[in-house]
Amino acid sequence: MKIAKIYRKSFIVPSLRDLWKPLKNILIDTPELNSRCNKPLAMNIEELLQALVYFHLQEHSSGRELIQTLQEDEFAKDFIAPEGGIKRATFFETINERGLEQFQYIFEQLQKQAASVLPKQHPELGDLVAIDGSLIDAVLSMHWADYRKGAKKARLHLGFDVNRSIPQKLYLTNGKGAERPHVSRIIEPGQTSVLDRGYQDHQLFDQWQEDGQHFICRIRKSTCKNVLEAYPVPDDSKIFFDAKVTLGSVGNKQTAKPVRLVGYRIEGKEYWIATDRFDLTAEQVATAYKLRWDIETFFGWWKRHLHVYHLIARSEHGLMMQILAGLITYLLLAIYCHEQHGERVSIKRVRQLRNQILNEIRQQSAIPTSKRKRPSKWPARRKRTTRKLNAKV
Repeated sequence: MKIAKIYRKSFIVPSLRDLWKPLKNILIDTPELNSRCNKPLAMNIEELLQALVYFHLQEHSSGRELIQTLQEDEFAKDFIAPEGGIKRATFFETINERGLEQFQYIFEQLQKQAASVLPKQHPELGDLVAIDGSLIDAVLSMHWADYRKGAKKARLHLGFDVNRSIPQKLYLTNGKGAERPHVSRIIEPGQTSVLDRGYQDHQLFDQWQEDGQHFICRIRKSTCKNVLEAYPVPDDSKIFFDAKVTLGSVGNKQTAKPVRLVGYRIEGKEYWIATDRFDLTAEQVATAYKLRWDIETFFGWWKRHLHVYHLIARSEHGLMMQILAGLITYLLLAIYCHEQHGERVSIKRVRQLRNQILNEIRQQSAIPTSKRKRPSKWPARRKRTTRKLNAKV
């Protein structure tokens, strides 16, 4: 049995310990990262995760900068780097070929933990998941990232828990990857997807209702609308239309199942929102669609402040590893900011955490090694065979 290195180093700082705390039980049960030959692994999954979270947290601009830090910075060498250090070739070989199963497991478990800890901001609207895609600039040597002649791009398809402001599920494709089919893969029955008009598809509207997957989707103003039943609209309201309708013309992809259509006007601009949520008021439908902007804000903040798209890997495997590490970092920050400050993630709190870590590192460095307090060891990783036998019993 093995003790996770991430928790047994003597050179530990309180702020990082608090940040890593949600990973305590997750890492114990994470599948082992095994060597595919007789040569032992240069980095285990805990060390790889530490290095990549540190990369995002400290805003490194490249993989080479991270490796240099792990080799030269006293704190990084002692707390982040594996025993005996890490070479550049070994690091890039690891991130491009190994660890994806383990990182996906860690992300899924940490997301569930964050969802159970963070409060819902709009519980009356139900389980809202904003869905959108984001293009990632790639280099020409990334042949798998097909987009158009002379340009390579990958596309991240992301589901974003609007109530808690955290990512929920993701898929990575080339830049040409269609976005609409991923809605059914991201949304669970009973959840409500919140979508921009690029996702409008009348056949999918029918399919989602059939599968119990709710939706709130902006549609094109020019869409043909056949009113089945009109609902009263309050006076002096931004709402100017509320009715049960079918969308599209007969014989031209018309919806087989009726939907609710809400029209509202903000600063002279009209919005038409199709949904199967008849339990909400028209104002709540408008509010739910407005909350879709949170995923746009997340993409901008995530790219700008966590440097997620400074590519350190060129394979599809490696890019997914980097993205998952960025999302894991964000989830750790979300839990940390809630528990320490009662707030959502903000760049102010992230900067504060970085400065606090640096101050605590300086304080630890001033203490003689013999007098540094050694943290208590957390439980060792359980053997997979033992858990399986217990499960059968």
